[in-house]
Amino acid sequence: MRITILLGGASAERDVSLASGLRIAEALRARSHGVVLVDPARGVIPPDEEAAMRASGVLHPEPPSLEALRGMTHGTLLPALGTLAEVREAEVVFLALHGGEGEDGTIQAVLDLAGVVYTGSGHLGSGLAMDKDLSKQLFRAAGVGTADWIMAGPRAGGTPDAKAVVAELGLPLVVKPSKQGSTVGLTVVRDARALGGAVAEAARYDDEVMIERFVAGRELTVAILGADALPVGEILPKHEIYDYECKYTAGMAAEEFPAKLPAAVAAEAQRQAVAAFAALKLDGYARIDFRMTERGELFCLEANTLPGMTEFSLVPQAAAAAGIDFGTLCDRIVQLALAKRRGGA
Repeated sequence: MRITILLGGASAERDVSLASGLRIAEALRARSHGVVLVDPARGVIPPDEEAAMRASGVLHPEPPSLEALRGMTHGTLLPALGTLAEVREAEVVFLALHGGEGEDGTIQAVLDLAGVVYTGSGHLGSGLAMDKDLSKQLFRAAGVGTADWIMAGPRAGGTPDAKAVVAELGLPLVVKPSKQGSTVGLTVVRDARALGGAVAEAARYDDEVMIERFVAGRELTVAILGADALPVGEILPKHEIYDYECKYTAGMAAEEFPAKLPAAVAAEAQRQAVAAFAALKLDGYARIDFRMTERGELFCLEANTLPGMTEFSLVPQAAAAAGIDFGTLCDRIVQLALAKRRGGA
């Protein structure tokens, strides 16, 4: 099958996307698919450049610096992406992009207009999942638990009064960009006097900032593949939260698949994950993240429509716990995309 992988892009998660895409390419080629790589920020990646990228260590991405993020621009090829022969003539486009225009529904809309079959969720579901405020509203409507929150930042009227925020949500607080991934720009606030600085930091990455009640407890994750919830996983990060460094640096987090949970709790996490997936109108596959309190209460943090597929990523680990190797996982994602097109969705 002719498969084109979109990877890289110009988001804060570019290096993670490159690592995911290169790993997916290797797995699909091992299953006899013809694979071409396209970077929306640069164009087609020829074989010699791909080999150089692999040799450079990009499969093990480093956390991005603020200076690097400031220098990133939107992909210059985006308006013409659907006209590229490598995209237009592919039987399936495998989206290995993370964050930004690759995950917020923009590229999905471009591919929809071009009539191209692609993996993962469509433009509506992608946009809903990327917007944490809208996601949480839909979670609540679907009966999925989520922590209380308020919005701030330039688009939401600036920084609210710290005393009023603490009176409503308590301390600690989590402050993060509303439309970013991999915890970029996130701060845990323990002192009301630090709230203004945390909002300003998050506002560097988005014009909307979420201030959320901090939920102490265990970090759980549930991958959805097709209509099925895979085994629940638990993340044990070295830091207080599962931040970028813990996600992508060897030794900074331990994961357990399946998580050591009572069967009823695991089943409830899977039920809520499936409900969140449906509430956001997602397709194909996704990862739904939770915090669980000591009392066993589940609070959904977010849905990731294009979760990482690197060596340390969670969805491949969840699949392995279900007896699905990485190559089969990638092939299943491709087949789900084709089935969606055949179904007229």
